[in-house]
Amino acid sequence: MKISNTKLGFSLLMIPSKVFSLFFLLLISINGLAQHKISGIVTDGKGKKLSAVEIFNKTAGTKEFSNANGEFSFSFEKNGSYDLIFFKEGYNIIEQIGITTGSHLTIALPKINKLTEVIIRKQNNKLFAIHKLKDIEGTSIFAGRKTEVVDISKLTANKATNNARQIFSQVVGLTINESSDGGLQLSIGGRGLDPNRTSNFNTRQNGYDISADVLGYPESYYATPTEALEEIQIIRGAAALQYGTQFGGLVNFNIKKPSEKPIELTTRNTIGSFGLYTNFTSLSGTNKKFSYYTFFNYKKGDGFRPNSDFDSKNYFANLNYQFNDNTSLHLDYTHFNYLAQQAGGLTDVMFKEDPTQSNRTRNWFAVDWNLFALNFKHHFDHNADFSLQLFGLDASRKALGYRSNRVSNPDTEGTVRDLIKGDFINWGAEARYLKRYKIKEHTSAFLIGTKYYQSRNTGLQGPGSSGSDANFNLATNEFPYYQSQSNYTYPNLNIAVFGENIFKVNSNLSVTPGFRFEKIRTQSEGYYRRINQDLAGNIILDDTTEENIIKDRNFILLGVGLSYKPENKIELYGNVSQNYRSVTFNDIRTASPSQAIDPNITDEKGYTSDIGIRGQISDILTFDTSVYGLYYNDKIAEYLSTNPNGSGALVRYRSNVGTALTYGIETMFDWSLSKTWFHDNDHFIWNAFSNIAVTDSQYLKSDAPNIESNKVEFVPLLNIKTGTSLGYKNFLSSIQFSYVSSQYTDANNTKTDVNDNTYGIFGEIPAYYVADFSTSYKWNHFKLEAGITNLTNNSYFTRRATGYPGPGIIPSDSRTFYTTLEFTF
Repeated sequence: MKISNTKLGFSLLMIPSKVFSLFFLLLISINGLAQHKISGIVTDGKGKKLSAVEIFNKTAGTKEFSNANGEFSFSFEKNGSYDLIFFKEGYNIIEQIGITTGSHLTIALPKINKLTEVIIRKQNNKLFAIHKLKDIEGTSIFAGRKTEVVDISKLTANKATNNARQIFSQVVGLTINESSDGGLQLSIGGRGLDPNRTSNFNTRQNGYDISADVLGYPESYYATPTEALEEIQIIRGAAALQYGTQFGGLVNFNIKKPSEKPIELTTRNTIGSFGLYTNFTSLSGTNKKFSYYTFFNYKKGDGFRPNSDFDSKNYFANLNYQFNDNTSLHLDYTHFNYLAQQAGGLTDVMFKEDPTQSNRTRNWFAVDWNLFALNFKHHFDHNADFSLQLFGLDASRKALGYRSNRVSNPDTEGTVRDLIKGDFINWGAEARYLKRYKIKEHTSAFLIGTKYYQSRNTGLQGPGSSGSDANFNLATNEFPYYQSQSNYTYPNLNIAVFGENIFKVNSNLSVTPGFRFEKIRTQSEGYYRRINQDLAGNIILDDTTEENIIKDRNFILLGVGLSYKPENKIELYGNVSQNYRSVTFNDIRTASPSQAIDPNITDEKGYTSDIGIRGQISDILTFDTSVYGLYYNDKIAEYLSTNPNGSGALVRYRSNVGTALTYGIETMFDWSLSKTWFHDNDHFIWNAFSNIAVTDSQYLKSDAPNIESNKVEFVPLLNIKTGTSLGYKNFLSSIQFSYVSSQYTDANNTKTDVNDNTYGIFGEIPAYYVADFSTSYKWNHFKLEAGITNLTNNSYFTRRATGYPGPGIIPSDSRTFYTTLEFTF
């Protein structure tokens, strides 16, 4: 019997509704035993009740906030005494030792008239030294996961250009594609995953998706400006159960919260090497139940190579309404637009001669991004939380340029350029319900969620104009017989139901099993046209192929996490999870003359696992050490081959090459030297950190030629970042050193040909090191920042591009200077 897609989709949509109804009835009826509480109220000592005071439970490692009336409450599994810290910026820190359950406190936080930058850092460090997420945050569960949090307020770095090497300095095992576009795009990968446009992570902003298409084209052309961020959350591979199927995990950019003042204006102006100028201006405030945060970010620069100028505008608005202590509504809108000239790639010979050169004068790239999100949050009286997030994207990206795979060929005006245009329209909804309940004396938590996501994107490739300007119109009249023409529509549908449960076995041990059911339907409908001409310009082939490829699949992912906390501030954790990655638009249809695609390419499947120990020792040392493994079936990779179209040209052939394993050890520590030796000096801080990843990999089996036993591409054996930060009163500075060993860029493990003056797309990425220095000084409402990136002026590269923005070697920035003046009113 044949079941229609409509009926199947309707049946699947009914499943979440029934599941929700069942669990709501069961869980709401659970009446936990009377919990042991510590409650109270926080004032400024003069009768004013303080809201949004952070109350940190040092004993249990949890955190709460005072409400609009200054009230707070902690619930505990058993009677006992607990140590609490009360913190609000601009006020003295109060620490209460040995508070017994059943107590009701009145806490007075005297206001501090003058805070130095160092004192603010010390306050933040005292509360947030453990760089991990709590087991439960909002309607998300992170127990037993490897999680890392980048607290932006702690960074002394080049925030104006989103310098990823500095921003992610303490996130272990990340590889970065570095470019000179002022940080307009972010390209990071972890544990041997391709960094290109962060496409191997599920990328979100304030909890909602921001990439072009989560399944079909998970590349992020928009990067949230670091100057607007409060923190960056990174959850590794086991995040697939809650956030989608990516092997890399989740990267979530949390934007700053509105100021509690009626109005607060911050403006930052940055100038730097190679014509860099940026302006970041934010406006925020709170008026009773309404609050807002908005910013405008403008960037322009010339780049350190010719033909690499850029100009961008970014606007964001966040509006919030707090109906009561338990219910709130949040609206986000993001607009991002930029135009960049692209200098193109280099051959190995060209890079050795002069890494700053460019022989592409007519290559352009444009992005227009519009993000929408509406988030509803509600806390139930029966100790449960519900969130509903609606989100959408209306965006486009356009690429235009001379695309010969012979990189050394000069670009001549008057010849045809290749034009690629993509439009991305998608929307979705994600609902989550989290219930805390008690089994005997221990509090457990259950999460159930569902996600609906659909998109209808388009991709067009054809002839671009013969001029030099950024003209993104098809030039079919000028070049009717251009060899690469295609027009596709990509309708996608994704329905997911996911759930996890923290089972608290005892006060130290918890087990968190989870599942995710996925229905994925991806489609590619359209045509591509191939035209071949002989040397005299006569047409010898003109073939148009119509395609309608449908990939429909349903599957379940399972996983489990373990957490054991033998003593305060120390945790042993482990997890294993199934993972899955859908084939993308680029996996189905190529747009590059130097690349070819296997027509039978399929999805990737596999597992990820972590085992580690993390914690904090005596408020002095924070650490996280773990081993991990990524196991792939049908891993998608590229290897050097002759073009299957019969032309005989060498191309990078993209296919499912076989079974692969990547594994390693990752360790990070942050040591407060000032707390170790200068504990009594409130105006002095000194920290040192080390971030080391040792990674190996192997293709275990492969039917492709010369692949088995090779190393997996994008896997450097050593990835080291280390540095120190120093501060006295309002002066802060930091220096950082990065080292990344060599890595292959294809599954063939092709060695570098130093005499290659044709392609530049084949070979290794050589080992490199980089040093960066940053400093800042604050005076009243002003703050001055300055720094030098690539202090030693090394010539290196992190990418061999097969297409845009190449093809060829894409050199990384030379030494650059920057300075920023900030004013807050």
